[in-house]
Amino acid sequence: MRVHLCVVGRLRKGPEKALIDDYLTRFDRTGRSLGLGPARVVEVEDKRGGGMAAEAELLRRALPTGAALWCLDERGEVMTSPTFADRLGRVRDQGRGDLAFVIGGADGIDSSLRAQADMTLSFGAMVWPHVLVRVMLAEQMYRAASILAGSPYHRV
Repeated sequence: MRVHLCVVGRLRKGPEKALIDDYLTRFDRTGRSLGLGPARVVEVEDKRGGGMAAEAELLRRALPTGAALWCLDERGEVMTSPTFADRLGRVRDQGRGDLAFVIGGADGIDSSLRAQADMTLSFGAMVWPHVLVRVMLAEQMYRAASILAGSPYHRV
């Protein structure tokens, strides 16, 4: 199952990009034998200043046809890493070819796009900068693949 991170904003070189690239490389390496990956990042940018609705339209265009859609949003479900891994494995086992994670811009994700999501996920009650959400998602993807592979990376 291919995994797509469809995100608002362009990330330049720096420590956050290095972390994301590292975790996605680990995810691809670990997930390959599990039927997970490759992972790719699709960045969209609303240069016209159309707000959340315009960002949502750009994100919709970035979504692969038929992909399971998981939005990252503060109103979403908070779950443990093993639960996240289990859900990721279930989507794969259902035969879905693609899973798309959506991370909005500074103002979040337009409600119309959130309403289309198969799942809405939160990294807690606090609001995180969208760049850090990318880092945390990439790490959790790698952790999920490690859990599914039975690797000792995740300790309980």
